[in-house]
Amino acid sequence: MPMTQNIYDDETFFAGYSALPRSIHGLDAAPEFPSLCALLPAMKGLRVADLGCGFGWFCRWARGAGAGSVLGIDVSERMLARARAETKDVAVRYAKTDLETAELPPGAFDLVYSSLALHYVVNLERLVETVYAALAPGGRFVFSVEHPVFTAPSVPGWREIDGRKMWPVDSYLDEGPRTTDWLAKGVIKRHRTIGTYVNTLLRAGFTLAHLEEWAPTAAQMVAHPEWDGERERPSFLLVGCGR
Repeated sequence: MPMTQNIYDDETFFAGYSALPRSIHGLDAAPEFPSLCALLPAMKGLRVADLGCGFGWFCRWARGAGAGSVLGIDVSERMLARARAETKDVAVRYAKTDLETAELPPGAFDLVYSSLALHYVVNLERLVETVYAALAPGGRFVFSVEHPVFTAPSVPGWREIDGRKMWPVDSYLDEGPRTTDWLAKGVIKRHRTIGTYVNTLLRAGFTLAHLEEWAPTAAQMVAHPEWDGERERPSFLLVGCGR
């Protein structure tokens, strides 16, 4: 059975990741979070699981929004150590678990959430089936991944194509592992098409409620003109579905 590359426990990667704005300021520095938040149900009393919880930002947010209990799962000891240090709430607990082999109790959750973690998972089909079984009837699965135009190999640099400044994507339909140098050398992500994400969910029994190819809003662009290139292609894929 495949095992997750635990790049977040690499010292160089972890130092770089810890310096990112979203690592320092949490959800306030995650520009896609308002769009993800709009996909969430009312949180009061919910049993929540966060897959790839990292520093526990969403776990604490969910509890603050009224969730009854929250389980944060991550493979990284470094990430979990910080999450535990910053969480002073017995209703929030954390577990070191590889998403490739994660086992969740049947019907134990009302919401399963994941932010920018599933593009590291090799056996996505198994994980999605596990999530489906772990949700109570009427439960929600809400997640984000890097948009496939990012996980596909890119031709370096902007190019002029038909008079437009474009970021070319190579071999989009060839799914599988992609190795990139991001914060450290040799980071492995799994490239999948949008169709594969959607069809994996449908085969497991989920009902697709929302699919969004996220890019900054006009208001966000006014506040952050340095994001100019982000309107050329979507940064993230946001998905909401129900059991």
